[in-house]
Amino acid sequence: MSAGLVKCVLTPELTEGPYYVADEKMRRDVTEGKPGVALLLNLTVMNASTCALVKNAAVEIWHCDALGVYSGAVANNPGTNFLRGVQRTNAKGVATFKTIYPGFYQGRAVHIHVKVHVGGNVVHTGQLFFPAAVTNAVFARSPYKTHGAHPDTTNAQDSIFRNGGDKGMLALKKNGRGYIGSVSMGVHV
Repeated sequence: MSAGLVKCVLTPELTEGPYYVADEKMRRDVTEGKPGVALLLNLTVMNASTCALVKNAAVEIWHCDALGVYSGAVANNPGTNFLRGVQRTNAKGVATFKTIYPGFYQGRAVHIHVKVHVGGNVVHTGQLFFPAAVTNAVFARSPYKTHGAHPDTTNAQDSIFRNGGDKGMLALKKNGRGYIGSVSMGVHV
């Protein structure tokens, strides 16, 4: 490989969104009893320049519940922190979360917000997206179908997805009645 070429893809920065809450709890299970299709997230953090796995990075996630509602005071749910949490990456650069498949709200495709911190610095802010076929299958089930059979905004219609969201597309595989989702995020450390 020629000197100076990037070896790994830098994950594009995408908007943090309006529902970020700082200083969330360090925890793997963020469900807090919220109903929905089980989702185990395996999020890998890599150095975009060297492809080295980044261990001990703090990875934060937050997303809405099956009906499109966010927790936290900024979302008019003071005293709640469901579907939010922080995990450290292990020796293989992976942070794992037990959560549920997110719902949707008007004007946005189904997504999960993510922020990565290394050495106390934010090195990535982005969003993770879901394949339409899986989303449609999930939304045919309860409790999602009470909110709508399909999100009102597809990935292609989502203004944030159009700005690089395909790089944050989760690879999903069935796991019983739920899913395991994974993605690698290339960051500058």
